Amino acid sequence: MTPEPWYWIVFTIIAAAAQTGRNALQRDLTKRLGTVGATQVRFLYGLPFAGLACALIIGLSAQPMPVPGAASLLWGLGGAVAQMLATVLLLAAMQGKSFVVAISLTKIEPVWVALFALVLLSESLDLGLATAIALATAGVLTLSWPERGMKWALRPVLMGIGSGALFGMSSIGFRGAILAVPEAHYAGAASLMLVLSMTIQTLILSAWLRYAHPGTLTAVIQAWRPSLLTGALAAGASLSWFLAFALESAARVRTLALIELLFAHLIAKGLFKQGLSRLERIGLALLITGVVILLAGSWN
Repeated sequence: MTPEPWYWIVFTIIAAAAQTGRNALQRDLTKRLGTVGATQVRFLYGLPFAGLACALIIGLSAQPMPVPGAASLLWGLGGAVAQMLATVLLLAAMQGKSFVVAISLTKIEPVWVALFALVLLSESLDLGLATAIALATAGVLTLSWPERGMKWALRPVLMGIGSGALFGMSSIGFRGAILAVPEAHYAGAASLMLVLSMTIQTLILSAWLRYAHPGTLTAVIQAWRPSLLTGALAAGASLSWFLAFALESAARVRTLALIELLFAHLIAKGLFKQGLSRLERIGLALLITGVVILLAGSWN
């Protein structure tokens, strides 16, 4: 089945929604299992769901089983390791006093993605895409930046910047891995590389926890009930990201993903019946304008 030009938009929106739920559940697990333990939940409990999805996709597509080569495996390994490190930094930053600033700085990920894609994948950055990234990122920073008077701490701020850069690198790694699978249907290649990357992540983190924190690994296994839903959402979000990466440049996908903050912001304001401040209106206008330019450029 030939994908339509708008498929990547649907996959990205689904991924952003699932990721919002996963982050909320993972944040609660961090209090119980610690940063690395909560990170392992994402991969360990997400892997079975990813494997099931991969089997269904390949089985129903009537396409031959994709066979990744060395290039796909290397790209996938790089993306998997970068995503692990990014998740650990993100969860650690969320525990600091300056977590709002740290989380805000992770939102500049599309800028990192565009730069990495240009260097590593030779994906050009046209004026429309550059403008969309700049406006959307500026809008997100305006919306999420903390109020005046909040104390800053250097460590979580650096964690936020590092997390955003590593998430950007992981996006490039995963897109490179999918594109390097020879003669494969996009859905089969995406789902297979997801399973391989999550397998790598599960094995690496399990080995590390077994060596350095065996008690944490035991706690992760014992916390299987609250972890199953987190794993399901993690697998759903990751599969949707991979499908989007298979169809469109990582820069466009990760820029559109910023609407996650738009939805969360509007829902929060609606629930509490709060009006928008002048700064929030500016942020929303910048974000929406960036997304409109991005989507308009997708059909040119």
